Amino acid sequence: MTIGVRARASDYVALAKPRLNLLVVASTVAGYAMAHGDASNVGALLSTIIGTALVAGGASAFNQVIERDSDGLMRRTRLRPLPDGRLAAGEALTFAAIFSAAGLVILAAGVNVLAAIVALATLGSYAAVYTPLKRRTSFATVIGAIPGALPPVIGWAAAANVLTQGAWVLFGILFLWQLPHFLAIAWMYRDDYARAGLPMLPVIEPDGRSTGRQAVLYTAALLPVALAPSLVGMSGAVYFAGALILTLIFLGFSLRFATTRAVRDARRLFFASITYLPLLWGLMIFDRT
Repeated sequence: MTIGVRARASDYVALAKPRLNLLVVASTVAGYAMAHGDASNVGALLSTIIGTALVAGGASAFNQVIERDSDGLMRRTRLRPLPDGRLAAGEALTFAAIFSAAGLVILAAGVNVLAAIVALATLGSYAAVYTPLKRRTSFATVIGAIPGALPPVIGWAAAANVLTQGAWVLFGILFLWQLPHFLAIAWMYRDDYARAGLPMLPVIEPDGRSTGRQAVLYTAALLPVALAPSLVGMSGAVYFAGALILTLIFLGFSLRFATTRAVRDARRLFFASITYLPLLWGLMIFDRT
């Protein structure tokens, strides 16, 4: 493979944001496991993982097509393949459509139609609702947390072929987790967002008080929801104790950020969030009933 071909392949991979979507796949697997999906059914499990990963990659590519102009104005995104001119919008759009369609077909044919429907709802609400709203309102962050919270629901649907209480408990955990996570990112990169004309909360209220207050409120709201798997019989006492400790630590990072509104504390909150979620999923699966 020549250097040019490798570079072009790397640009297409960048459209799918594979590292970012690792948490999407992990959350899907958590939903599958918590619905007591058959791990010995390798075909169904792989179809769930691959199908979800492809749809997530397609959604990321659609997002980059729509946001290519604003991405070009931000330091952290201006070297992405589209704003840097390494790929044309038509090429990226074709890639997004092929990835999304392939993922939906794999889910429908290899798992069940319900999982494909939830994945389609995720794709549509992310690309067609959340992404355009980012240019209009800071409330887009809350709207974006809806498709962001659906991966464990995809996994649950894949395992159980029905959406019961447990699926929505997992949805609630991921929905609330995302908000302090994204608020930390928004504060860290508020100058970039302002440069691109995106009305994120730290841009429209630059003193950071609302950003910090909302980070604390959403993390505090996460506490009872994170404990809910034990309360509804999905997990046991070990999970309850571990989730309580993890969420209180997470809340501590949010409180610290809200107090100082320093970039270093926003970064600590961000890293706390990406540590918290896989630990919570792992503990929940370990202690599932």
